[in-house]
Amino acid sequence: MAKTNLEPAAPAQEPLVLLIPGLDGSGPGHWQRRWAEELDNAQMVDLGLWEKPHRNTWINRLNHSVQRAGRPVVLVAHSLGCLLTAWWAKFEQPGTTSPVVGALLVAPPEVDFFPRDDRLNGFAPTPSDVLPFPSILVASRNDPWIGFPTARLLARQWGSQFVDAGETGHINADSKIGSWEDGKSLLRQLTGKRPAGDSTRLPLPADRPEGLAYRS
Repeated sequence: MAKTNLEPAAPAQEPLVLLIPGLDGSGPGHWQRRWAEELDNAQMVDLGLWEKPHRNTWINRLNHSVQRAGRPVVLVAHSLGCLLTAWWAKFEQPGTTSPVVGALLVAPPEVDFFPRDDRLNGFAPTPSDVLPFPSILVASRNDPWIGFPTARLLARQWGSQFVDAGETGHINADSKIGSWEDGKSLLRQLTGKRPAGDSTRLPLPADRPEGLAYRS
């Protein structure tokens, strides 16, 4: 029987949350590891080469994880994983049919000028293209891997909603933030999944007063 307008629409499929670590992976106590254990719809991306990352290899492995998801995807990247996300978007040029519906980018490092670790050099220069999906960039005021003004500028270049995380270091296990509940609130803005009583809403790119828009 043909479907009519009187029939209920199929429920939207819950996005898969792909957790993208940076250098050395996200070890014990890192909020990404906790999310992988606590969230039914989240999984870590195994990029490999953790001690000596290779940009193009990481791009290919991330792309494989995205394509095999079989449903909408939200990328949640930490540190060098943020640069990987930007490079993946630049090379793969995801369009309107892409499964990626948003990205949470946490504590991206400086890779262009005086990077903290020589292993970051292979990810320079930083892509400056506006990301083709809604994104939120979270930065700390005392992150040793990037200056706060540089992180804010990066958010503008990528067309990301910028979130000030205060003085929380590199927003990792050393930051003592546990499962990082504030981050989960930001994730809910991208997945559209909000528990009862949660009225928090941060504007996505189309709402930003700066007027920067993301490409569709």
